[in-house]
Amino acid sequence: MGSGIQIYYGDGRGKSTAALGYALQSAIDGRNVFVIHFLKGKMASESAFMQRLEPEIKVFHFEKSEERYEELSEQEKTEENRNIRNGVNFARKVLLNDECSLLVLDELLGVIDNGVVTKEDVQTLFGAKAEETQIIVTGRTLPDYMRELADEIYQIRTEKNET
Repeated sequence: MGSGIQIYYGDGRGKSTAALGYALQSAIDGRNVFVIHFLKGKMASESAFMQRLEPEIKVFHFEKSEERYEELSEQEKTEENRNIRNGVNFARKVLLNDECSLLVLDELLGVIDNGVVTKEDVQTLFGAKAEETQIIVTGRTLPDYMRELADEIYQIRTEKNET
């Protein structure tokens, strides 16, 4: 049996959408699904919609800011880094307690790329997962060490965008 880890990465649109589509199908199939969003701020309109999917899909945000991470000042980023690390610790506890069969870590790759968590943090996180639990990770940049951890890797790229 493989690692149960899927990665959607690249500069194209649709990584989170693909992960959430998989999460929705998993919930329809009766699986217990958790989604943790990182680096996206509070996303008020999206959050309101996602909350309607509960209890089938449990959605969590740990950032306090309304703005996206890249729009924050250095001081605000320092504060949000603490919140993000709390989210990663929460994810580890969810995995340790076997609370879900699918955990979506939306923009975890961005958290790694911004230096909020280390390779060791990620390995500890993934090491907490039960064999049958699946994890989906999204983000733009894929560190080399993540390639070894995943069963499935999907690169999403934009071929044409006329908008």
